[in-house]
Amino acid sequence: MLSLLQNTRLAFEFGPLRLAFSHLFLMGFAAIAAGLAVLLLLPRFFGRLPRDRGKALVADGKSSAGKPTGAGLPVFLLSLPAILLALPMRDACGIVFPCTPQWEIVGCLALAMATGYLDDRSEKEWGRVRKGLLDLAVALLAALALCQCRPVEIWLPVTKRVFALPWPAYVAMATPVLWFTINATNCSDGVDGLAGTLTLISLAGLAMFLYVVVGHAEVANYLLLPHNPDGALWAILCLAFCGATAGYLWFNAWPSQVLMGDAGSRTLGLLVGVAALATGNPVLVLVIAPVVLVNGGTGLVKIVLLKALARLGLDAGAPRHYADGTSVPLARRPCWLARTLRSVRFPLHDQAKTVLHWSNPQVLMRFTLVQAGLMPLLMLLVVKIR
Repeated sequence: MLSLLQNTRLAFEFGPLRLAFSHLFLMGFAAIAAGLAVLLLLPRFFGRLPRDRGKALVADGKSSAGKPTGAGLPVFLLSLPAILLALPMRDACGIVFPCTPQWEIVGCLALAMATGYLDDRSEKEWGRVRKGLLDLAVALLAALALCQCRPVEIWLPVTKRVFALPWPAYVAMATPVLWFTINATNCSDGVDGLAGTLTLISLAGLAMFLYVVVGHAEVANYLLLPHNPDGALWAILCLAFCGATAGYLWFNAWPSQVLMGDAGSRTLGLLVGVAALATGNPVLVLVIAPVVLVNGGTGLVKIVLLKALARLGLDAGAPRHYADGTSVPLARRPCWLARTLRSVRFPLHDQAKTVLHWSNPQVLMRFTLVQAGLMPLLMLLVVKIR
């Protein structure tokens, strides 16, 4: 709890303790401490974690069967000491108690991690509806924690106007955004190191944006953005998980020794969405994690579209064949959109592996290069073209 030293006399008299006043130092400390904790201690949990069942519908999905999964649980627990030391625990009245929005979000991250871990360790995989409703509940709680039941200032691309959004409208907007980032990140977790690396890039970019841009009054004013005085605090939280994710990736590099499972992907997905919303621009989530959302989110869109087409009376099912290879006649009208959607495998990293014949390292490197190149370019366009 380095921030608690700020009001002590010793902090003024002993020079090194003045670092407790520096958000930049606290950000670096949180990242390094969490990263070292995970790097040194995570292997101790391998024997206690559940084993992956393999994904039958994913290319090479069976290759992960038997590996320890659910590493999101120990990664989260090992990150907590660094967060406790670096993240301030004072509310607006100066009371020392973890009741700030950042700590409420830490609680939401714990809920996302817990539901994901219970699914990881369950002998029978949870259904989509059950997981979707749990994610929706966590997203709703996180949206309420972000707005604190007060109006929120929102800025958007193209226009210079800043909108004061009433908190019920903000919750109605933020909840589906958070639900989408949770599930899109989860869908991207199919290649060793992919979801972790892409999320690490996104969180690092968000941390810098929160600290340098919206968290700095003069910079925010110059760019005509609403200033967020808590920007540095959100950056500390982001960088703590950046460090923890980096420590995890040491063991998740191909061929992986351990998998984050739903416990990790849901936690990181929620944090990406929360940090993007903390900037005041909900559209920024598309800018800061373009490859993650396109890779995983398009699969969610495909499922919704196929179900909608089926309800309209069109044939949206997979092609069926008799034993001799001839096609089964369609009972309903054929749909070109359904055939097109069925011809592409989602998430897109699965399409790259099965159709383009990319290896796991090629998928990781190429997706990472696209994300690292697109993210700063799109962010610059969103900020400047207003």
